[in-house]
Amino acid sequence: MPSTSLCQDEACPPYSLMDDYSEGAHPQILEALLRTNSTQQVSYGNDEYSDVARRLIRQRIDCAEDEADIFFVPSGTSANLISIASCLRPYEAVITVDSGHIACKEAGAIEATGHKLILVPAVDGKMTTTNLQKAIQQNQFFPHMAKPRLLYLSNASETGTVYTKRELSSLSALCKQLNLVLLMDGARIGTAMCSKKNDMTLHDIFEYTDIFWIGGTKAGALMGEAIVVKKAIAEGFVFHLKQHGALLAKGRIMGVQFMELFKENLFFTLATHANNMAEKISGNFEELGYQLAAETETNQVFITMPQKLAQRLQDRFRFYIWDQLDDGQVVVRIVTSWATDELQVDKFNAWVREWTSATKEFAT
Repeated sequence: MPSTSLCQDEACPPYSLMDDYSEGAHPQILEALLRTNSTQQVSYGNDEYSDVARRLIRQRIDCAEDEADIFFVPSGTSANLISIASCLRPYEAVITVDSGHIACKEAGAIEATGHKLILVPAVDGKMTTTNLQKAIQQNQFFPHMAKPRLLYLSNASETGTVYTKRELSSLSALCKQLNLVLLMDGARIGTAMCSKKNDMTLHDIFEYTDIFWIGGTKAGALMGEAIVVKKAIAEGFVFHLKQHGALLAKGRIMGVQFMELFKENLFFTLATHANNMAEKISGNFEELGYQLAAETETNQVFITMPQKLAQRLQDRFRFYIWDQLDDGQVVVRIVTSWATDELQVDKFNAWVREWTSATKEFAT
């Protein structure tokens, strides 16, 4: 039998590698919230901190105030829902890859607004121009079919992959040709921008999309996302925030957090740490001969492993079983965060190495 010398201390709680929001917020953000707590501010996002945050984000994007409006909302689902609802007529539809967050993880929020989702097969988690063109061709029987009007992308994708500048520019050009609005979900845009595979700036993303948003919840904030809307389609956007319950009286809470994330380099520093921890885990698996189910480009690791190893690891770590395979193997998803403890990563890797070595010794 494989060795059982790995730690069995019941007092040691499982360490979460399940998501990038298990922790609260970066101490610097908490300190900023405390420091500004007693000041009186105008409500509903008109406070001085939100104004500063908008200015800092525009500086990072390299755009002027008359080019884009920025709105803060509390969650990713509200960011997607409001962005889409603001653009579409009742008979218009959204095109998304079949693994898209709005298709799989938002409880039908978009469909609940009356908009059909047109699902397209993903390629490495991403949309391609070929698949987009095919989806348009298959949904042209008007007025009997919902009219495709908006393309939804995630960067990073649901499998942690990132769009290249060439990929996004090609999709953007096709959207203009087809009269489609292009929306980018940026829940993990920080890790996407800090990926070694990334060749885009935030200005590139602004240029190629009509709406995109910058995720704070998964980037060290307590909560909050910043929606960047081009002026051409921003009129009336705030009414959608209000109607969907996302225009917070204490909008300052989000303003302070984004001000802190962007006043220096904290947003990108934290994202880089998350990516480095994922790379360390992924590299260990590859060195040991395990097969990656998706290339590790950001802070998500998808790995195929024996179910027994997954069960063993779950004694000390929490992560998703992403897929059950037919041969006693499973695909697991491991997610690192801005706060992932490198010592815990080292322990995780040591457990994998010891189990793998013991299993090979037993097999021989």
